[in-house]
Amino acid sequence: MILYRTAEELFVAHDNHAYRLEESSLDALLAHDDLHRYLSAAIERTAPTDQLLKAALLAPIEHQEVWASGVTYYRSRSARIEESKDAGGGDFYDRVYSAERPELFFKAVAHKVAGPDSHVKIRRDATWSVPEPELTLVINPRGQIIGYTVGNDMSSRDIEGVNPLYLPQAKVYDRSCALGPGILIQREPMPTSTQIRLDILRESQTEFSAATTLAELKRDPKVLVEYLFRDHSFPYGCFLLTGTGIVPPDSFTLRSNDQIHITIDGIGTLRNTVE
Repeated sequence: MILYRTAEELFVAHDNHAYRLEESSLDALLAHDDLHRYLSAAIERTAPTDQLLKAALLAPIEHQEVWASGVTYYRSRSARIEESKDAGGGDFYDRVYSAERPELFFKAVAHKVAGPDSHVKIRRDATWSVPEPELTLVINPRGQIIGYTVGNDMSSRDIEGVNPLYLPQAKVYDRSCALGPGILIQREPMPTSTQIRLDILRESQTEFSAATTLAELKRDPKVLVEYLFRDHSFPYGCFLLTGTGIVPPDSFTLRSNDQIHITIDGIGTLRNTVE
């Protein structure tokens, strides 16, 4: 089942049919004791509708915070070491990759998040900007993973590379995060064979394309959540990006009007345009 949010309503899609939900608050939905059971019951008592096909999708977020994980893939570790070697910070990333404690950082509040088919931004004071395609955990207020969505952790690699302490400026700004198109609701973990694919189009031509799988993810998602919820409360639940295993070459930087397509098996494709 995939949960979608529009300007006024919530829908759930299942077996090639869409159903409008009586509940219009995503905050309330994510707080359910058993969301999978609730949605299954809603499907049983509701007739299918084609309204979802006519609606513009919004980011599937209301009052949740968005957090992110870093250096969870070997490819990310290597890229971070390379970008910060002149600043003497490469050792930090190597140590984080091997440490018991993961790197976690705040990414966005809801009003800064871009949704499907909308714009993401690159910083005006950055010269080296990239998207980071990431499986994103959807977590309820009790710290349970209840679903998954596609995330884009937009990053200014030149700013972070100067000094790791600049990470908040490199990562956190208006529309530096995108989520969508919907939330896959399931109790089971995503299979390690799940593919994550990034395609960047420039003037309708493919400028960069690559893929990875969750088999390359070093950190257990449940452990990431356990660390995030240490001395933290999330009354509306939260989102946690799990890191990237796809890094464009050092010669690449995003430009205005580039099209970013991130596809994750079982969830769908998140499409955004660079502003």
